[in-house]
Amino acid sequence: MLTAKQNMIECMKGGNPDRFVNQYEAIALLYHPFMFASPLLQKGMENVKNAWGVTNTFPEGTPGSFPVHTPDKIVVQDIEHWKDYVHAPSLDFSQEQWDQCKAMYDAVDGEKAFKAAFVAPGLFEQSHHLCEMVRALTYYIEYEDEMHDMIKYLTEWELKLAEGICSHLHPDMLFHHDDWGGHDSTFLSPGMFEEFFLEPYKEIYGYYKSHGVQYVVHHSDSYAATLVPDMIEMGIDVFQGCMETNKVDELLVKYEGKISFMGCIENADVDFEDWTDENCEKVVRRVCDKYGMKHFIPCIAQGGPGSVYPGVYMSLTNAIDKLNKEKFGIEDPDSARIPINIMF
Repeated sequence: MLTAKQNMIECMKGGNPDRFVNQYEAIALLYHPFMFASPLLQKGMENVKNAWGVTNTFPEGTPGSFPVHTPDKIVVQDIEHWKDYVHAPSLDFSQEQWDQCKAMYDAVDGEKAFKAAFVAPGLFEQSHHLCEMVRALTYYIEYEDEMHDMIKYLTEWELKLAEGICSHLHPDMLFHHDDWGGHDSTFLSPGMFEEFFLEPYKEIYGYYKSHGVQYVVHHSDSYAATLVPDMIEMGIDVFQGCMETNKVDELLVKYEGKISFMGCIENADVDFEDWTDENCEKVVRRVCDKYGMKHFIPCIAQGGPGSVYPGVYMSLTNAIDKLNKEKFGIEDPDSARIPINIMF
């Protein structure tokens, strides 16, 4: 039996996986020092300012934190003078801090799982976190030069972060967040998206891949089918978080193995009050039957191994295990799976 990592590699390259990849079983999401300097919020935390000056809150019953944009908390008060408001946090960390993170990477069995550096938020999200969503979308139209300059500033910061991650931690996978759309459409038209983000992401993802990272998984729990050609050009290997509105069955044919898709189990379909194991299994079976096991990974759409309602993620995992046993005779998938710390 293939290890979880070997099986995911076979899936991504359209080779010979011996079972469905089971959600995040092959991906160990790992931290870097900046995530301790500006940590992710835990459920219930409210009005916490991060290192960029963005105030975030994480209410119960939601899959993640989000920025608070009351007028007094918007960072960029004047886009024409954004440099007065946006100040990149320091990325100068001690060797001891890097060593503490490296110990986490060393603890992962690289034969069984990818050592995936976790980076969030991405360039688009950071722009609207700093500006507020409606204002940011307006600025992309009315203040193109200022937004190009701000994105260049954010890109340079990300490249410095990438340099530290690659030189100290040596991941073989990057798991990068940046939500580019809603359930049914992208936030920017493909042309506008390409104008602002194609080259910066080619630079960022190109840096990682030229410094030892083999695979890039990009999270956008959204519709983003019209951006898939750009994802391929950027060097993205897996579009994680894809909603079924993307018509993934058609994308699998259209792009002929140039990219893989991870998702299609939408939180709205399984992750709700009074959820049941029976419903989770029903959704898993439908999704797996529809999309197959090459270049597709059945997974909850949210950007990490977890769920809003406790137990849902493991119920989905158990349902995929059950299907793998029925279809492929896999009796003990845990022997090829690493323990996963549910962070989300």
